[in-house]
Amino acid sequence: MFKRKDRKVARAKRHMRIRKKVSGTSEVPRLSVARTLRHIYAQVINDESGTTLAFASSLDPEVRAQVKNGGNVEAARLVGRVIAERAQAKGIKRVVFDRGGNLFHGRVAAVAEGARESGLEF
Repeated sequence: MFKRKDRKVARAKRHMRIRKKVSGTSEVPRLSVARTLRHIYAQVINDESGTTLAFASSLDPEVRAQVKNGGNVEAARLVGRVIAERAQAKGIKRVVFDRGGNLFHGRVAAVAEGARESGLEF
């Protein structure tokens, strides 16, 4: 059984390993997903300039109006749709997906599904 600190360190190591290979450019930015027990966050990032191009989370008013709990798969899928709409409004069609060291399962996968349903390619 992992201790909490060990799990956090292991996730951070996985994230650093992923970030060595995954980087966002101005043509193809990075869609980064972060999660807590209560909420999920997604942002589209241009790593060349170090800027966030679009942001969505389960704390946004338009998401909160539709879901009660921000820490479930339904909210994550909705956040994926919202981030895709906001990215496309800025002319972004393709992204690279950064799962933040988390497994591609559950809420992280739901963000990806929601973004793909709304037209983002990755």
